[in-house]
Amino acid sequence: MDTTCSALVMLFALFFIERLEFICSSTNSNVSCIASEREALMKFKGNLIDEANRLSSWVGKDCCTWKGVGCSNKTGHVVKLDLHNPIDDPNFEINQLGGQISPSLLDLNHLHYLDLSMNDLRGPIPDTLGTLTSLTVLDLSYNNFNDSMLYYSLCNLSSLVYIDLSSTSHRGAIPHCLGNLASLSILRLNENYLQGPIPSEMGNMTQLIELDLCWNAFQGPIPSEMGNMIQLTELDLSWNAFQGPIPSEMGNMTQLTRLDLSWNAFEGEIPNSMRNLCNLRVLDLSNNKFTGKLSTSVGSPLGCIHNSLEDLSLSSNKLSGGLPNHLGEFKNLEWLTIGNNSFYGALPSSLGTLSYLSVLDTRDNQLNGSIPISLGQLSKLECLDLSKNAFVGTVFELHFAKLRNLRVLNLHSNSLVLNVSSQWVPPFQLQFIELSSIKVGPQFPQWLETQKNVTRLDMSNASISVVIPDWFESIYCGIIYLDLSNNQIRGKMPIFQNCKYRYSAHGKRLQLSSNRFEGPLTPLPSHVYSLNLFNNLLSGPITVSGDNVTMSFIYLVLSNNHLTGVIPVSLCKAKHITLIDFSNNQLSGKIPPCLGHLYGEIPSSLGSLQFLNSLHLRNNKFHGKLPLSLRNLTFLFIIDLGENVFTDNIPPWIGYNLTNLKFLNFQANNFYGDIPSQLCHLQNLQLLNLAQNNITGNIPRCFGNFTAMVALDRGYNFNATYHFGYNFDTTYHFRGIYDENILDSMKGIELEYTKTLKFLISMDLSNNGIVGEIPEELMDLFGLMNLNLSGNHLKGRIPNNIGNLTQLESLDLSRNKLSGPIPPSLSSLSYLSHLNMSFNNLSGRIPTGNQLQTLNDPSIYIGNDGLCGAPLNSCIDDKSFDGDHKHADESKVADETDVLWFCTGIGPGFLVGFFGVCGTLNFKKSWRYAYFQFIENNYNWMSINIAIKFAQLRRKFNKSTFGG
Repeated sequence: MDTTCSALVMLFALFFIERLEFICSSTNSNVSCIASEREALMKFKGNLIDEANRLSSWVGKDCCTWKGVGCSNKTGHVVKLDLHNPIDDPNFEINQLGGQISPSLLDLNHLHYLDLSMNDLRGPIPDTLGTLTSLTVLDLSYNNFNDSMLYYSLCNLSSLVYIDLSSTSHRGAIPHCLGNLASLSILRLNENYLQGPIPSEMGNMTQLIELDLCWNAFQGPIPSEMGNMIQLTELDLSWNAFQGPIPSEMGNMTQLTRLDLSWNAFEGEIPNSMRNLCNLRVLDLSNNKFTGKLSTSVGSPLGCIHNSLEDLSLSSNKLSGGLPNHLGEFKNLEWLTIGNNSFYGALPSSLGTLSYLSVLDTRDNQLNGSIPISLGQLSKLECLDLSKNAFVGTVFELHFAKLRNLRVLNLHSNSLVLNVSSQWVPPFQLQFIELSSIKVGPQFPQWLETQKNVTRLDMSNASISVVIPDWFESIYCGIIYLDLSNNQIRGKMPIFQNCKYRYSAHGKRLQLSSNRFEGPLTPLPSHVYSLNLFNNLLSGPITVSGDNVTMSFIYLVLSNNHLTGVIPVSLCKAKHITLIDFSNNQLSGKIPPCLGHLYGEIPSSLGSLQFLNSLHLRNNKFHGKLPLSLRNLTFLFIIDLGENVFTDNIPPWIGYNLTNLKFLNFQANNFYGDIPSQLCHLQNLQLLNLAQNNITGNIPRCFGNFTAMVALDRGYNFNATYHFGYNFDTTYHFRGIYDENILDSMKGIELEYTKTLKFLISMDLSNNGIVGEIPEELMDLFGLMNLNLSGNHLKGRIPNNIGNLTQLESLDLSRNKLSGPIPPSLSSLSYLSHLNMSFNNLSGRIPTGNQLQTLNDPSIYIGNDGLCGAPLNSCIDDKSFDGDHKHADESKVADETDVLWFCTGIGPGFLVGFFGVCGTLNFKKSWRYAYFQFIENNYNWMSINIAIKFAQLRRKFNKSTFGG
């Protein structure tokens, strides 16, 4: 610690000297500023925008008396310019200086101290800043410069001790020459657009005490030379794209008190040398890819880190193994977060001895056993999150005995039973309660009546089966998020009273779906922005509380009830609604004026709801045409109008304007005419259901353009967005507010898709009047799980390469006019479990082998008089000599078809890909590894079929070449 203290003393001494010179210059009347420097300051002022008149004192000849200017009491030179904007000033934004830095600043060549932070300065920084060779302190942080060359100018300022360029919009890489600043003690470059690796030359900054590079785009590994920075007390590299392991040399940084490497892509094991950082108080390695066991690194009983550590954050990595009992020896630990890893085994009871612990987060692991009662002794605990593990047993009152400071309790998704007395008065006042998917019921927990500060309450799927008690209204007003879904709660709906809120007046979310609420729907509350009453027994009309209030709805789900009547006019006041689902009710009648003036038709003014993401009107009695204004709903990703009586052409503008559509369902209506080719622009489309309409014409060949239907990996979420390697996909679940859903017929059964919706890839054009042939281009949609073209007038042959649809689980081509043989490639479909070819004009032998062997129901082939073979009657040519010749001819044709399928399909692709890739792999080791990893990961669906096909071809080749 001696060297660190010396460096800090030097730094603070420098600041003191500068301030002393400023004080002396302000009080010594014998010193006045130099004329040339006064003129430089006036030019500098002329380039600034000073709306608050902060520089009003900059008048007269003596610039040493101007606010923010400091002069040497010996020479009169300007040595300090401090125009930082105090962030704690209530008029912070008004006081910000704008404009640009004038090059005249460089005439102040005796400047030691320059602080222009917390302003709104823009434009470039003078590229000759490096001429201010006396500069020791430079702070330009939190401005809006657009300069990427500044760092090269700094390389010449060997006297610099302090640099802060945080959030200055700088770009580019750190130059190697920055490592020449051997005297630097503090370097802050956080919150910029910097990229590239850390130069190894930065290891020369052996006097550095603080280094902050967070919130940039740096890449590559940490250079081992950084282990030379033995004076460092704070190192922050978080929120970048660093990779590779932590070098063991970082264990040399024995003065570190804070190390933050979170939100990167670091990997490998945490080096054992880390446990020797005896002064470390904060260690944050969360959101990386670290592997290994905690017991061999920072959790080891060896070393001295346990004497100092106060914050240990390891969440969202790939760590595994059991939690060492030694964690109880981290006596100063206040924060322990290890969630989202693969830890297993019991939770150490020794954690109950950590008397300073305020946060314990073990969520989303594989921990099991019972919860230690010793946790009830953590009197300073504020947050307890044990959710999404495999804990079992009962949680008693003793588990909470001394938790008087607890504010967050999260036990959800465990096999736990909460068993406390109905007379129990908890020692805490909770704000966040997460008890979903554990057993709380059947009674509504009485102890909740004592909790007066609750803002979030989640008791979904908690086995509650009684009526909500009257006293619940006393805590209802404070709750911002309420989820009681997936219980068996009975009785009438609670009254959604208007409340005087402690917090936001328009922020309430109510999730009450999948219960047994019955009777009339209570008036919709104006103060709720998300309401989900899906799947209850509610009846009667939809009414709204208060006719003269503004509606706050963004999400409104009333589907699967028994509601009748019309949609209330008051919903017109919900200007920001993005999701409506009224499906599976008996709604009819007049639609509100904001949605149009026609009875039962979708009105043109629906197009004014420009933020709408999801529109469900399924299973009602709506009719008429689709208004042109719907093309304004460019955020829509799902339209479900199934099971109504709409009568219209399918509008071409759907393909041009609604390019975000993923799910389009017009099933069971009266749509007519041709399928517009413009739908082919919907590259994100996963589901197209036009079944049971009056559609005619051909299937557009451009349907092969549906890019989202070409996913090869089963379960691969090609729609997700990623940030720093983590999936923040909210498309399907609306941040937990609402599980998006849709019905689709798969394998002859209508199924509802909710949490698995993003994996559904389906095309259903059945029961229309479609003519022509099945386009070959449909065989390019490799990701299709369901293809239903039944009940049309399709003719011609089934495409030979139907085996390309490797993900197909359900195929229905029945009730058409298809002819010719069933392609042998059909036998290569490993996932096919539902097939219907009945009532066509198909002929020849039914293919055998693989998955087809399990589809042995004769009814799937009936109505095709020319078909033979299992599971139908044996082919007649199996029993005669002439038939043998005919059979041989047919076998030859089948063989040729097989060879053609291989030679024109997978064969060249495999061979070209194999030799092309292998040729490349000889030179690139990483690609070679990636290739064989791909083969290993996809073995089940790819290599088995290839092996079978090779074996078949080899047998045929041997027979024809060597006579059997």
